[in-house]
Formats: sequence, structure tokens, C-alpha cells
Amino acid sequence: MENRIILLVEDSDDDATLTLHAIKKNNILNDVIVAKDGEEALDYLFGKGKYTGRDINQKPELVLLDLRMPKMDGTEVLHRIRADHRTTDLPVVVLTSSKEDRDRVESYQLGVNSYIQKPVGFDGLVEAVKQLKLCWLVLNKAPSEVCRGLGQSTLAESRE
Repeated sequence: MENRIILLVEDSDDDATLTLHAIKKNNILNDVIVAKDGEEALDYLFGKGKYTGRDINQKPELVLLDLRMPKMDGTEVLHRIRADHRTTDLPVVVLTSSKEDRDRVESYQLGVNSYIQKPVGFDGLVEAVKQLKLCWLVLNKAPSEVCRGLGQSTLAESRE
């Protein structure tokens, strides 16, 4: 089975690097595409801009979405993902440093699957990614997979 994609939408190079390290530390071998802002994320999902010609039927297995970004914030990205029939069932997890209750409430109102406040330290981030792995990459089955009758995990994980 082909290696499935995780789309990481994060404008901070430092946060993206830490998240990538936490993903690697948890033996998640999925390819990770990093979008630096909301516009780039939507371009990737819908095959526009520098992603023109990309097979948009090859959807990411998971989107990790920051909220505070230039050009287009995460809530607008989430709104557009949920508004388009091609991506309405795409698993989206907000991974943000925002401590604002209104951000959490708005994200859930817009249809986010999970909302995680970024832990302060690297060890906390590793643990958060471990939980993401279990919930969204191992146990969760997207509606399209269930309809096709796939009974195996799509997680690309090392076998130790």
C-alpha cells in the first residue's frame, strides 16, 4: 500500500521542525507535506498554484492545522475544507498554541475533528503526537475507507 500523506499547516519554521521531529520520534513514516500558510494548504488540497496538476483524489490521511497564520488563518482554511464536497470528510486536527476558548469553540463549530493546544516542551509534543497517531492514524477509519471495505490501517509505521 502506498505511503499516505499528512498535511502539516504551520507558518512557524521552528514549530514545523519540532512537529516533524515528534512525528519521527513516534515512528510515523507517512510522508509529511508542510504548507507555510492557509493559502498554500488549500492550493495543495485543491491542486492549484504550485500544486497544479497534483492528483487531488490523493487526499491526505490527516491535516494538522495551526490557527494563527499569515494570508489566511486556520479557521478560514477549516471552513473551506468543510464547505467543499471533496474534502468535507477529511480528518482535521487543530494543533495550535492558542489558549483562547473562542478559538476552540469556533473550530468545533466549523467541524474540526480534534483540537489540541500545543504543549510547551518537546516531550509534551512527542506525547501529543503519540496520541494523534493512535487516534487518527491507527484507529480512525475515514468514511471512504469504510465504504470501500478496507480493513487495514493506512499508517506507514516501522516494524520493530
